[in-house]
Amino acid sequence: MKDIQHHSIIFVGGKGGVGKSTTSAALALSLAEQGYETLVVSTDPAHNLGDVFHKTLSHAKTKLAEHLYGIEIDPVHESKRYIDGVKGHLEGLVKSKMVEEVHRQIDLASASPGADEAALFDRLVSIILEESGHFDKIVFDTAPTGHTIRLLTLPEIMNVWIDGMLERRSRMNETYTQLLHDGEPVDDPIFNVLQRRREKFAQAREIILDEEKTAFAFVLIPERLPILETTKAVERLGKHRLHVQTLIVNKVLPDYADGAFLAKRRQQERLYLEEIERTFTDQELVYVPLFEEDVSDMKKLHTFAEAFRKSMHAADS
Repeated sequence: MKDIQHHSIIFVGGKGGVGKSTTSAALALSLAEQGYETLVVSTDPAHNLGDVFHKTLSHAKTKLAEHLYGIEIDPVHESKRYIDGVKGHLEGLVKSKMVEEVHRQIDLASASPGADEAALFDRLVSIILEESGHFDKIVFDTAPTGHTIRLLTLPEIMNVWIDGMLERRSRMNETYTQLLHDGEPVDDPIFNVLQRRREKFAQAREIILDEEKTAFAFVLIPERLPILETTKAVERLGKHRLHVQTLIVNKVLPDYADGAFLAKRRQQERLYLEEIERTFTDQELVYVPLFEEDVSDMKKLHTFAEAFRKSMHAADS
């Protein structure tokens, strides 16, 4: 199985509280330290990525370290940008007296469930298609599991929706052509806009489904609920042809941790580690130890990145 560090695009997901953002940051830093031009992107509205690096991140690229840049996608900013873009596409395509009503309808749609996710996905797609030429590696630090699944399966849903819209526009255009009696096809700019968006999503989906280019990793800790949630996530993504290749088992008690309390805790942990090995036979398992202190500065993040790199090499050998 190919080490996830060999892929160009890496999605890191997992249950909240398992160390997903820290792991994403450590993975990105590890890649940058190996000389890869790396971009780490947070799609999690909670945004812990900037805190890990002690940097203020935004929708624009910010340098974090040598060969390493970061972006935090702001759903509010992206939703506004997305809606303004839709309005801009329609300028000149509808009669001036209808513009106000069309804008009102678009604003209503922007408040509907899923609008922020659509805008977020639109930005994610743009990053994949536009930044791949500037970076060797792109690491996505995604939101907790349920949101990640919805985000990654959105291209499939949106393609179905756009296909339906294209079909309706095509039928409408055929009707107009017949009514005109001149046999000339109707020039439909809205159809062209929809077609371009469909091609953009299809191109991104092809990249996301390419297991040579894109890898999916989930972070979990050796406890009951993270194991259950990760099992469901792996199954659900698999149904959409998105195969999780790597599981990063975080916060494993090191051998040198002593004392009666930790001895008892290690017994329970051993049972969960055995369950992880029995359950996830198709995934590469990478183990990262529990550190004595929080990963609260760049020095400790370097330590985490080094431990992660060693664990990856051990799993790959």
